Amino acid sequence: MAHIDLGLDETRFPGITGLMAFRPETARPLNDLANVLLFEPNSLSRGDRELIAAYVSGLNECSFCRDSHSAFAAVQLPGGSELVSKVRADPGSAPISERMKALLRIAEAVRRSGRQVTEALVDQARAAGATDVEIHDAVLIAAAFCMFNRYVDGLGTLAGKDSSRYAAMAQHVAAVGYGATPAS
Repeated sequence: MAHIDLGLDETRFPGITGLMAFRPETARPLNDLANVLLFEPNSLSRGDRELIAAYVSGLNECSFCRDSHSAFAAVQLPGGSELVSKVRADPGSAPISERMKALLRIAEAVRRSGRQVTEALVDQARAAGATDVEIHDAVLIAAAFCMFNRYVDGLGTLAGKDSSRYAAMAQHVAAVGYGATPAS
């Protein structure tokens, strides 16, 4: 159970979904941000952006965000959940592009502290083919997911235990993005 009474069945609305239902006025801008960062057109694929979110959430030990965004990435990436698992375990040896490896190093640095992002990390990302927009977005995705992770865990929300629910959510997010309510 969450630290506060959300007024709903958390088993049906785990993690951030219960928090969004509890405060729709804060849910709107948060969903808008997630939609821009993870769903709207970008030179990084939706799967790659979800992978950054899943990776940062894993480093932050936020099981709801780690597992849900891992499912969201898996449904949108060639290699699916096997690839996502390899990246979460060790991005340096995972079969992803050097550009993604560099962006994940930046995301990991952001997760520790924004000041950990060095010119050397940015130069490595550029040398691997990352654009300034992609570097910007990797930093912002990582920073936003530090906030989302702390929001979910700071209020002690229930993490979903049913992985099939994440798979259903993944199909919905891949199809329509963030902000629209999936059929329950």
